[in-house]
Order: sequence, then structure tokens, then C-alpha cells
Amino acid sequence: MALHIGTCGFSYRDWVGPFYPKGIASIEMLPFYAQRFSAVEIDSTYYAIPKPALFASMDKRTPKDFRFTVKAPGSITHVPAGASPPETDPAAFAEALAPLVSAGKLAAVLVQFPNSFRPGSDAYRRLEQLRTWWPEMNLIAEFRHRDWQRDDTLRRLRGLSIGWCNVDEPRFRSLLRPGAEVTSDTGYIRFHGRNYGEWWKKSGKADERYNYSYSGTELAEWIPRIAAVEEQTHDTYVFFNNHRLGKAPANARQLADMLQPHETNGRMS
Repeated sequence: MALHIGTCGFSYRDWVGPFYPKGIASIEMLPFYAQRFSAVEIDSTYYAIPKPALFASMDKRTPKDFRFTVKAPGSITHVPAGASPPETDPAAFAEALAPLVSAGKLAAVLVQFPNSFRPGSDAYRRLEQLRTWWPEMNLIAEFRHRDWQRDDTLRRLRGLSIGWCNVDEPRFRSLLRPGAEVTSDTGYIRFHGRNYGEWWKKSGKADERYNYSYSGTELAEWIPRIAAVEEQTHDTYVFFNNHRLGKAPANARQLADMLQPHETNGRMS
């Protein structure tokens, strides 16, 4: 069993100073990050499917035991459940990930659905499509509406060998409750922050949603849940998405320190 702690993304210019040294070049960020953490979640793929060369470059700049999780394109996850995603996108996305697969560094693909994606026959077909499109990939589903947080969903995901993403986020009634659900051999937890005032805003300052720093007390709430997830999985990934101004790597290191002497695969300095 292995526990990996890291962040959602790494190439943020507002991390220069709080996390990265001043003057660092963009190309140097990933090697610097990989000296301190053993895994990263790549979210830029939600916006556009890259060429395989991007991940080939990332492979060369990270150690052999470094692991990537990669977010599925929004063209697949953020279209209405009854609509059809572009036919070429599932294959193009798989092709983009090929260098990480060949290097043994692809830990999982995160398939994150919007709050508007609710349980129903069309939504269930979309989940089945995921497994048809990517039969060999380790898939993790993150839902944003609480209607999914029920036993029926967990059974369906287990049947499809799709993992469940536990989340920490504002405790709005429609959002998921904090939990320790597991539906595959991979545990997954994402910390989005608890910025209630900014969560639903759709202004140009959308990043303010993730401008939040966790306290030690708030992180301590998750230690029993992380342990429960670990007990049921082979690998567990914990990622911080509260990325504004370097808060994510600071909280990731803080959590890793709190889990000591628990052995993690985080390269904390």
C-alpha cells in the first residue's frame, strides 16, 4: 500500500515565492515539484487535449517512481448526459497519455462531472461509455451533486471498475458530504477548499473559489478518513486543489507532516 500526497497542477506563476524560488523558469517547475512530491494531478487536459509530446517531456523530467493522474477533457465530461461527446476525443486523449502509460507513470484518469450531471439512464450510459472508450485505464469518477452519494452508485462503479473520488469542499446541501468511499483498488481524495462566498460565482475571478488555506484542525478531520480509504486500497492519492498563492503545496506538506510517522510517498522538504 502507498499513500501519495500532492497538488492539482504545478505550473502556477503565483506559486513563485510561496513555493517556487524566484527566477525559476517554467520548464524547471516540474523537476522542482517532483523533488518534493511523488505525484501530481494534471488538470490542463480538461481544457484541451495535448499532443503526446507534452507527456513525453513530463516523463523525462521526473523520476521513475513519480506518478501522474490526469483529468479527462471537459468535452467528454461537461456535455449534457444525453448528448454525444466528439467522436474523436476519447481516442485522442488516450493517445496523448501513451507516453505516461509506456513509462508506467500513469496512476489514474480523473473523470470529473459538473453539478448538473445527475443520476439517470443517460448518465449511467455515460459511465458505461467511459469503460468502453478506455477499457484498460484506471478511472476515478468525481461527482459534484450529492444525489450520486448513495449505495446504488457505489455498486455501479464497482461493476465498472471505476474508482470513487472523495472530496472536501463547502458543505452546501447539494454537494457531496465528506466521506471515505472506495469502489476500486485506488483511493482518491481532493481538497477544494471551503470558500463559501466564492464557490458559485461565475465571474472572471473563478480562481478565487480555490483561494483557501486549511487549518490544522480541518486537516485533522480527514486523517481517519484517509486511513479508512488506505485500508481498502492498493494506492491512495490525496491532492490539494486550493491552488491560489501556493496554498495547495503548503497544505499538502502540512498534511504529510501530520501523518508522520505514517509513511507516505511524498518527498517533503
